[in-house]
Amino acid sequence: MKFACRPITRGKAKGEALVTKEYISFLGGIDKETGIVNEDCEINGKSVAGKVLIFPGGKGSTVGTYVLLNLKKRGVAPKAIINRKTETIIAVGAAMAEIPLVEVRDENFFEIVKTGDCVVVETEKGYVELIQ
Repeated sequence: MKFACRPITRGKAKGEALVTKEYISFLGGIDKETGIVNEDCEINGKSVAGKVLIFPGGKGSTVGTYVLLNLKKRGVAPKAIINRKTETIIAVGAAMAEIPLVEVRDENFFEIVKTGDCVVVETEKGYVELIQ
């Protein structure tokens, strides 16, 4: 199933989805050394490393930008990020870390996608594909 997306940063990725319905702060919500989620949500204790991280949007400190960059430098960053509405902090961090980032506005996508699903992000073609 394909869903239209609005690219925020460029790139393409394919990987396993890691999905939460909660907003995430990269400062304190994700361990900057390991990529393990510390937020009180359904993906607490899981690693974002190599995953397509899907969540409604960000919350929190501007330092989150640097946390994303640090995750990339340590090799524990997500392959791509999908939001409903992206905040500037995540957009800048994804751009600096060269992580594909898109917004999907179709609520059906967020109702259907589950952790473990295979997701393809194609920013140049303007879609996200869900392969269940």
